[in-house]
Amino acid sequence: MSRLQNALRIATDALLAELNERGHWTGELSSSALSTATAVVALKTMSTDAALVESGTRWLVANQNADGGWGDTTRSKSNLSTTALCWAATGDERAAAYLGDLTTLPQRIAARYGKDRTFSVPILMTLAIASRVDWRVIPKLPFELAAVPHWLWGAIQLPVVSYALPALIAIGQAIHHHAPSWNPLRTLAKKKTLRVLATLQPSNGGFLEATPLTSFVTMALASCGLGENVVAQKGVAFLRASVRADGSWPIDTDLATWTSTLAIKALPPGALKPEQRLTLREWLLGQQWTRAHPYTHAAPGGWAWTDLPGGVPDADDTPGALLALLKLGILDGPTTAAGSAGIAWLLGLQNRDGGIPTFCRGWGALPFDRSSPDLTAHTIRAWLAWRKIVPPELKVERGIQRARAFLIKEQRPDGSWLPLWFGNEHAPDEANPLYGTAHVVAAFRELGDADIARRGEAWIAAAQNDDGGWGGVRGAPSTVEETALAVEALALTSHTAATERGVEWLCAQIESGTWRTPAPIGFYFAKLWYHERLYPLIWMVGALGRVGE
Repeated sequence: MSRLQNALRIATDALLAELNERGHWTGELSSSALSTATAVVALKTMSTDAALVESGTRWLVANQNADGGWGDTTRSKSNLSTTALCWAATGDERAAAYLGDLTTLPQRIAARYGKDRTFSVPILMTLAIASRVDWRVIPKLPFELAAVPHWLWGAIQLPVVSYALPALIAIGQAIHHHAPSWNPLRTLAKKKTLRVLATLQPSNGGFLEATPLTSFVTMALASCGLGENVVAQKGVAFLRASVRADGSWPIDTDLATWTSTLAIKALPPGALKPEQRLTLREWLLGQQWTRAHPYTHAAPGGWAWTDLPGGVPDADDTPGALLALLKLGILDGPTTAAGSAGIAWLLGLQNRDGGIPTFCRGWGALPFDRSSPDLTAHTIRAWLAWRKIVPPELKVERGIQRARAFLIKEQRPDGSWLPLWFGNEHAPDEANPLYGTAHVVAAFRELGDADIARRGEAWIAAAQNDDGGWGGVRGAPSTVEETALAVEALALTSHTAATERGVEWLCAQIESGTWRTPAPIGFYFAKLWYHERLYPLIWMVGALGRVGE
């Protein structure tokens, strides 16, 4: 058995061993200092669960970086936002020293996020609740706008991303309570928007399955005397249910749908038994949204990142599910119907510029409502795979050509593309052109645009580190995830030397036993990092399997 074959066998066996008792993959997101800090402050503000507050605080202290700050994961560099939240939770003096001039802290936090207030305002509110900043320095949020019909939300250009309406309502009310504004509409809209908030909350209490968002909503309500409100009570229930044994919280509960579709696409032919394919097919079909979503009012047909109640249909998980269904090889009536609905959902999401946003079409220019190359490339691949299966009246070809034009326009002068949902802490502006370019190159190869694909392939080859691996950019530390993505993108191209060196690097990681250590390249939202335990396994299998072809 060759070195590559042995490495592929080890990686494949490890990935298959991660199947859970229900027959799909769950994975495990990293524990998060940011999540833990927000949960601690929320429970303190609710005056409940003292034991969880204590264990969460202990975890934070134990995982503080040497410079006095915190990163989003235990493998992340310290950053301003997470350290500010941990300072709010612990009052630690070393954290205060790391933050520097505390009088300018509000301005620096606001500058980190620019026009997008989705995260800067919640951080400032948390600091105000902990008596670290004055409520009057926090920008007002127009929570009263949540009382208008949802079809007007895009037209009025809310200053938050579309899925953050729970935070807009709860935090807006908290700011208005502590630093009242002259606007009488805000006082009149309090009860109605609280009713809207209740309709947005999932059955398990966790908004987006996200600890930070749920904590922000809970602490906001509690800070203005609404701790007995059903939304706050359900928020606490979610925090109790999602805490880990060591006292920490993850950034999100899990990415079960996302990791499962990635794994299905990565595994070599024959790796899954027929009964496993059938189980996965049934499970995936059961995750498709068959009704409009209460947050985004997106049409039925999409998939979220998880099978839990807080998931929201999006334009990365939907093409992922569509491609996985075809890979499973069971193309019967239910699968074809689900595929047609998913393809139509993506076509309905396409922006005027031809690109694909994350959640909503035409909402605004904030990060997750504008088109992005990685989502557009993923969607093109799904459209190409399904275009001869779905009804011709869907006009898939028109969507493909519009999306292709968007990607051509978005290619940077050096040949690369920037993604939205993945970053690299060691790269300029924390971007990850390796991830974005690898995914777009795959789409252009399937489109038959060899010349455009070659420019991207050349950028990837040139970004290889001297050790044979890849980071998000040349010079960033090599990771299993990014090296695997680069190798898969370059396999079967003219860049044989770079591919072979990358394969050698990957095989060496398996042989040394270090290959399963994940890197914080996940870029959740508003510059929040995470790592996922299954990413190294999945992308290792995909890369070695591709080269093995």
